[in-house]
Amino acid sequence: MAATLIALGVSTFYIILTSLIAYWARRYVDYYIRDPFVKSLFLEGIATAELCGACFELIIIADNWGVSMYGLFLFALTIWWSMNWDDASACPYTHIEEVVEGKKSLRDAFLLIWAELVGGLAIFRYVQLLWALEIVSTHKNKAFEDCTTDLQVPVIFGAFIECVATCVYRVVSHALNDINPKFSIIIDSFIGTSLVIAAFDYSGGYFNPALATGLKYGCLGTSFMEHVIVYWVGACAGSIVSLRVYRLPSIQSFVQRHKEKTL
Repeated sequence: MAATLIALGVSTFYIILTSLIAYWARRYVDYYIRDPFVKSLFLEGIATAELCGACFELIIIADNWGVSMYGLFLFALTIWWSMNWDDASACPYTHIEEVVEGKKSLRDAFLLIWAELVGGLAIFRYVQLLWALEIVSTHKNKAFEDCTTDLQVPVIFGAFIECVATCVYRVVSHALNDINPKFSIIIDSFIGTSLVIAAFDYSGGYFNPALATGLKYGCLGTSFMEHVIVYWVGACAGSIVSLRVYRLPSIQSFVQRHKEKTL
């Protein structure tokens, strides 16, 4: 029992350490970089690195303490990220949405997505260093072992799951952003976490191409094309479809009614 609590404590410490490093990195970027777009590139890279760094440790938690503990940690983290990332999203399809809506150029979106991928892929060396210390048994042999895919269903089903869940989540996020209820961050985090847990045993429940690539690209059991179809095409398609779904009269009427109640 004591060893289990210590192992959970170490995983929690690693997640907090990663978040604090990212927090201070953002402060330095805010202070030293004046160009707004260059600052955005750095902030997206830092946010994605923080996201992937924390989620690597969440994998350890899920493997050893179950999906419920994983969900509890993820829920708390999504609230933290919502409060600290400002305009950074650490998610490629948010930029694709803005391109579709004419709010951002294709060039800017490409560069921001590139920054996210750099942050998401580079952070594993930092995680590997922490795991290689093997302070607790749950990290033993984790630093250099071959990873395996989280995709437990056929590729088309996996892409469909990522697509539908992403669409649902983005519609809810757009609605919360427009309605702006008192506890919008908590509601958003709860729904996002619930969707992740619901899809956990099927596709892994990533709903974020940069996160899926940072954690699972090159893992055994999924080819490059299968990874792209499930985690990039699936999630990005869901995101784009959500723009159309959100404009449906029934949803707009619902948003308008609840918006008036919050005024």
